[in-house]
Amino acid sequence: MTSDIRPSTSSGRADESVGRDTAQAEPVEAPDDLVRAVEATLFAAEQPMTVDQISTHLGQANVRPALAELQLHYAQRGIRLVERGKRWHFETAPDLAHLLRREKEELRRLSRAATEVLAIVAYHEPVSRAEIEAIRGVQTAKGTLDVLMEAGWVRVAGRREVPGRPVIYATTPEFLAHFGLNSLRELPGIDELRAAGLLDPVDDEMIESALSPGNTPEENEDDDGATGQGQNHDGLST
Repeated sequence: MTSDIRPSTSSGRADESVGRDTAQAEPVEAPDDLVRAVEATLFAAEQPMTVDQISTHLGQANVRPALAELQLHYAQRGIRLVERGKRWHFETAPDLAHLLRREKEELRRLSRAATEVLAIVAYHEPVSRAEIEAIRGVQTAKGTLDVLMEAGWVRVAGRREVPGRPVIYATTPEFLAHFGLNSLRELPGIDELRAAGLLDPVDDEMIESALSPGNTPEENEDDDGATGQGQNHDGLST
């Protein structure tokens, strides 16, 4: 008795199916040259760059769409493209910070006076030393501002056009980047700080004065004068 053996066609059908799937798959679109150029520019930059700086570097190209595309592309990756103080740069994803933390950390703490001065500058900038002292109610050593400038969080923003032409101070893009702010508009208000339990009730009156707008006095003295007696020289401690 002869039995008929028919060849299996399952593999043939599978090959045909794979062929159809391959033909129907959409090709992956490669990023255009401008997107790649913006990505390379930011990756190689030593400092965060503004849109104008990136555009100038790339021959006055319109780079905003490329930045938006790159920001979306990196949104869920290990590094992200972010804008801080109108400057763009790559940074590691916040949820991966524990993987990058060094075993030995050097703590740098601001003194109480320096913390108060930094808050006043951030909420009132540009502001002079005399205005800072009027808000705090005590004299402020020039060394306190030097500490904040050394940390890269405060800068000299010029001079106020009043008698004496005192120096005025403002925050830096590094201040925004360190605290994860896009702009000073994202600073918390006093109600938010109190709700978070970050305010000492004893200091409420001083803090409300510091955070409320319009409390800076009129300048009538030179801010470059010598430090008087009783001024404390505050610095960073490790």
